Amino acid sequence: MSIVKNSLKQLRERHGLSQRALAAQLEVTRQTINAIEGDRYDPSAELVFKLAHFFECSVEDVFHPDVGLDTTVSEVD
Repeated sequence: MSIVKNSLKQLRERHGLSQRALAAQLEVTRQTINAIEGDRYDPSAELVFKLAHFFECSVEDVFHPDVGLDTTVSEVD
């Protein structure tokens, strides 16, 4: 199970794209898109940036990490 949640399905549907059409634009398989949407696959950094660029939004608009960190770098001694 993925630790990175996403809004890919919502973005894709908002733009009227099928999984197959989106996959063709990004040069990946439909199964890859399906797995990302189902939170069964964490895409590579390259694909993350391709998706954000394609939808003309930030990475954070597509992906929402749930890493469970309570500490930030500014809190480290």
